[in-house]
Amino acid sequence: MKGKFIAAGLLAALSFGQHADAKSLEDILKEKGVITEADYKEVTKSKPIDYKLGKGFTFTSTDEKFQLSVGGLIMTRYTFLDRDVAQDTSSFSLKKGRLIFSGYAFSKDLSYMLQFGLEQSGNNKMLENAYLKYRLIDEAQLLAGQSKLVYGRQNMASVGNLQFVDVSPVTSAFAPGYDLGAVLSGKVLGNLINYDLSVSNGAGQTTVRANNGAGNHNAFLAHLQVNPLGAFAYSEGDSQFSEKPLVTVGSSFYLNTLKKTAAATFETNNLGYAGPSGWLGSNAAVFNDSEKVDINSLVIDTAFKWKGAFAQAEYFLGQADGQVTSNTVRSQGYYAQAGYCIIPKKLEAALRYSYLDPNRDKSNDL
Repeated sequence: MKGKFIAAGLLAALSFGQHADAKSLEDILKEKGVITEADYKEVTKSKPIDYKLGKGFTFTSTDEKFQLSVGGLIMTRYTFLDRDVAQDTSSFSLKKGRLIFSGYAFSKDLSYMLQFGLEQSGNNKMLENAYLKYRLIDEAQLLAGQSKLVYGRQNMASVGNLQFVDVSPVTSAFAPGYDLGAVLSGKVLGNLINYDLSVSNGAGQTTVRANNGAGNHNAFLAHLQVNPLGAFAYSEGDSQFSEKPLVTVGSSFYLNTLKKTAAATFETNNLGYAGPSGWLGSNAAVFNDSEKVDINSLVIDTAFKWKGAFAQAEYFLGQADGQVTSNTVRSQGYYAQAGYCIIPKKLEAALRYSYLDPNRDKSNDL
């Protein structure tokens, strides 16, 4: 059945705590050499109550040992679906609703985050980020709790830092999403190299594997990012007009094992790629019920920005192998996007092309 899909993203951006690339006046003055490091520290000394675009409202104790920032974002959407066969639909929805609490306790090295997705249905999907993170040194930082797995650049960018109203269909089909576990990460040689190594439940957001699933397995992820010209944040576009060119290249490799529990589902649908529209979930029929399936997935990404221009591309590969039938699903996809900020912080034009092949051995499914 063909459908004409019209989505008007009213992107009402109450984004008082999302745009991480926003700079304060003192940040700009320091970068231009107008004020010294000592002046910068004095000006930016913590206040009991403060507000900063990109961080939200911040409360700091007088001894500066505790800090809490509160922020959020709202995105509303109107959708009209013109169906060829079934009845047309017209609806309003809360596409994204975020409430974020973050800060540090006892020491700036011990940070935390609680993030709620208010648009999610079901209690197990409302809680997104919920973790403690301890910085031993810049090169070694430990995180425990629930966080988004570092898989792909677009997947890691917050909704308030995307060029478009949503991520590409390819990112949605491949990204694992949130999971419970532990992460070792670090920045080596300043920000030249960033890495992440994680072990997680492998069952997705706020979910523990059931005894009748692949309960004796965990998911493993390794991520490496190289920034040869300086730090490159997980944000799209260049609304700040970077004074020097910045480029980044990265890759993530993901391993997991899931048990198929019914004709069209696996033991969890809280992992993006295993859900109905994921590259694995859409090919569930290839495997037998109760069969365990080994999953391997790779993404390679790159991005560039300078003086308002921005470009980004990612290539995804996935393979799933049944342990009983030896049946295999091979998937691939990519997207490329580019844009230019015509008026700084106000107007940007951008274009994206994406391609998804959920099963390379099956025709007519692109």
